[in-house]
Amino acid sequence: MSFDLSTAHHPLTDVFASADHDAFTLSSEQLAFYRQNGYVAVVPVLDAAQLAVLRDELAELTRPGHEGAELWYEYHSNESDDPDAVLFHALGAWRLRPALHDLLWHAAITVPARQLLAGGVRFWHDQLFCKPARHGGVVAWHQDYSYWTRTKPMNHLTCWIGLDESTTENGCVHYVPGSHQWPLLPTTQLANDMEAIRNVLSPDQLAAFRPVPIEMPAGYASFHHPLTLHGSYANHSERPRRAVVLNFFADGTRSDQAEPLLAGTTPVAPGTPMVGQFHPLLLDAVDP
Repeated sequence: MSFDLSTAHHPLTDVFASADHDAFTLSSEQLAFYRQNGYVAVVPVLDAAQLAVLRDELAELTRPGHEGAELWYEYHSNESDDPDAVLFHALGAWRLRPALHDLLWHAAITVPARQLLAGGVRFWHDQLFCKPARHGGVVAWHQDYSYWTRTKPMNHLTCWIGLDESTTENGCVHYVPGSHQWPLLPTTQLANDMEAIRNVLSPDQLAAFRPVPIEMPAGYASFHHPLTLHGSYANHSERPRRAVVLNFFADGTRSDQAEPLLAGTTPVAPGTPMVGQFHPLLLDAVDP
């Protein structure tokens, strides 16, 4: 069996080394925008060298027979099952490759996450989303916490990081501003019908359903609330759209089910804080 990097709760390389946390602090204007809209976007997190390392590791992980494949929580070479609408989606890359592992501790991500969570930052899980050029599929409208109700309280945060320039043409993320104030919605299929969400929205929600495209250069990120409705359309461009998504929760979040929270992980007893091998503390509530 391959070495499982989830046993290391510290960076293994210097790819993301930085001692200047102040350089990554979100402004008061950015924090106010997040509180009002449920997201904040166009946050620089990766330089060209870091992007190159992550792209190389991602390329390895999309090849059949790659080393460490037994460590994935989930792995879908095409979650849509439609060869003309490909959505590569996988969970658990941090266990397989060193830079994808170390990205969790990158201060450009954890410092804003601590501000938005108002506490210590613990890791929930990661995701890779890849839409190939010309036939990349959709990620249908959803709220992340719809898939995370096995943890409580709802004090989660998602960071979406583009490894390519993301545009409306190649399937960038869209957010519905203010939807973080809505109640939890039923889930629809993640990789299929973009219009299915309309069947579960109230008349008032339909009236407020005005998605905003989040176009960003490669190496930039957006952060969003666990109830913010978001999705992304197909990639019909000549360029791929690849992304790493990191999901966090505030330190002190507890398990709400007896079964393993992710495939192949150790169960966390209901009511017990989410700690241990698979949920490391990435940044404490205050600096030492």
